Amino acid sequence: MKTINDFNFKNKRALIRVDFNVPLDDSFNVTDDTRIQSAKPTITKILEDGGSCVLMSHLGRPKGVQSEFSLKHIVNNVEDIIGVKVAFADNCVGEATESLAENLKPGQVLLLENLRFHEEEKKGDQGFSEQLSRLGDIYINDAFGTAHRAHASTTVVAQFFENTKCFGHLLAQEIDSIKKVMETGEKPVLAVLGGAKVSSKITIIENILDKVDHLIIGGGMTFTFIKAQGGNIGDSICEDDKMELALDILKQAKAKNVSIHLPIDVLAADAFSNDANTEVMDVMQIKDGWQGLDAGPKSKANFHDVVMKCKTILWNGPLGVFEMENFSNGTIELGNSIAGATSNGAFSLVGGGDSVAAVKQFGFKDKVSYVSTGGGAMLESLEGKTLPGIAAILD
Repeated sequence: MKTINDFNFKNKRALIRVDFNVPLDDSFNVTDDTRIQSAKPTITKILEDGGSCVLMSHLGRPKGVQSEFSLKHIVNNVEDIIGVKVAFADNCVGEATESLAENLKPGQVLLLENLRFHEEEKKGDQGFSEQLSRLGDIYINDAFGTAHRAHASTTVVAQFFENTKCFGHLLAQEIDSIKKVMETGEKPVLAVLGGAKVSSKITIIENILDKVDHLIIGGGMTFTFIKAQGGNIGDSICEDDKMELALDILKQAKAKNVSIHLPIDVLAADAFSNDANTEVMDVMQIKDGWQGLDAGPKSKANFHDVVMKCKTILWNGPLGVFEMENFSNGTIELGNSIAGATSNGAFSLVGGGDSVAAVKQFGFKDKVSYVSTGGGAMLESLEGKTLPGIAAILD
């Protein structure tokens, strides 16, 4: 696996696919710069070697050229984070852009306009990819968040750099972290899967049953498993058409000697509201008209014990409706447990939109081993798929 550490970038121009798809407010201010921060180590290494950088990214889902999705809005943020003046190209291809790239001196950085202003980007167009390839001597993919897309800038462009392509620092870290959980992690290995639906996690569960020793199932998908086993779940969320599958997963886990841990009790509410009346109930006996919205005290204690005895931990999905303060405690306590296990030497990987949001919101970002930057890409990796953006570099 070639990474930026296998190259010296002196007098070389690096064409880097970064993931600067950051959230902006109504005044076009960046509200979360994590993705820009994540690209800094790769950019810094190239500049310190004496090379220059051409950065390409998408932003949002524009329909053609839409100024609100212009990457010019983030130039100042990129400059502040990497500590270098950043030039901006009004287009990501074309003669003017090629001229800007060719005139870059060592230590300089050029940011290209939004790739998705061109429909050829998402189509993985060969000609468009070839135009992009003219902008650099070495191609680096450092955008894990889009590595599951076979787009021009993430996949097709790599074929124009036969021996001069590699993974950036961030993407190499992502690959390493997933490998630790799926292949090389110290046992016991634990996966915590939360979130609302079993259907969105089926392929992950089926793929990881061969890799883990313990599986904690929390969040809304709990109730499909509970109802399938004959429990009363009141008005809790449930996928009735997935109950057979839930029973099958329990059976597979038993055959593979994987311990599945479901909540024993829940914090139930009489409405889906932060102001609802609440009561702790046995997970098998939730009253009619009530719904489980968070893990209960016995469940939290049980999950804590499981977490503390594991050496490799994957966390994907919250244990309750953490966006509402009164139902955030299960997720917070799980975060505390994982942070504790990490400080005791466990390796912990957090991935998937909601769990990453929870980790940031409740201050666990620096207390776990690694927080993934890619939602969909992370899920597809856990499903056992080879991502096109990764395959293109390994090819």
